[in-house]
Amino acid sequence: MVILTSPSELQVYLKQLRQRERTVGLVPTMGALHAGHASLVEASKAGNEVTVCSIYVNPTQFNSATDLRSYPRSLEADCRLLEEHACDAVFIPDNEAIYPEPPRTRLHFGELESVMEGRFRPGHFNGVGLVVSKLFHMVQPDRAYFGQKDLQQFLIVQRLVTDLSFGLQLVRCPIVREPDGLALSSRNARLTPAQRGVAPALYRALDQAREMLRTHQGVAQTKQAILGYFSGLSGIRLEYFEIADGEDLREVSDLRNHRHLALCIAAYLDEVRLIDNLLLTNPPDPGA
Repeated sequence: MVILTSPSELQVYLKQLRQRERTVGLVPTMGALHAGHASLVEASKAGNEVTVCSIYVNPTQFNSATDLRSYPRSLEADCRLLEEHACDAVFIPDNEAIYPEPPRTRLHFGELESVMEGRFRPGHFNGVGLVVSKLFHMVQPDRAYFGQKDLQQFLIVQRLVTDLSFGLQLVRCPIVREPDGLALSSRNARLTPAQRGVAPALYRALDQAREMLRTHQGVAQTKQAILGYFSGLSGIRLEYFEIADGEDLREVSDLRNHRHLALCIAAYLDEVRLIDNLLLTNPPDPGA
């Protein structure tokens, strides 16, 4: 596996690949890699001749300096995981390489960034859009791979690719979960044993909501039940639970005329913030 730390090294490496007409898959990450990231690497390897993984903790997408400082970093372990999964190259830039000057460009994604994560993390998706745009320009991949766990981020990047005409295919990969349902996340490493025992409540709530909707119970009734579920739990604070259209995340008040639904949730366990989601296709009409 080739380790690249500067854009110039990356360009030299990629130029050789382009001369040989190799297809390139990009897996953008912020490190602290786990089996979920490994699944993205495996998906890229299945669809491309060369896979490049980037590791960069992007400061412009953090709303809290404390959260940025405490974000888990495990570069040696990350590189071992990538080698074990036969990743071809890892790009590990520093802040100066990505932001040689403080960025002044501002990206706005309309209503898509005003709900859920955008509502509670203002400016977050501007930072995501900036760094993803830079990585797409630097790598010029044929395909880029993102996990469904960050569903809103995926839809934001999808909008970015469409609006700015990036010539690449965007691939969304399924959530990887622990046996108890907890979605794999780099932030899970910050959980205490007691918090880890509570954390699967996010998935249990999503599963309960899915069952309620499948059994023709309405949106309002389902949302009220989930609020009640969390009010009875200690050690976890619900930030939001939303039932939204799966394509644009607009709030859904009934299930008619929605082929895809996204059940989205965020909660705090002390200072650790976790998110999760489930996607439903062709949900039943409660009035049917």
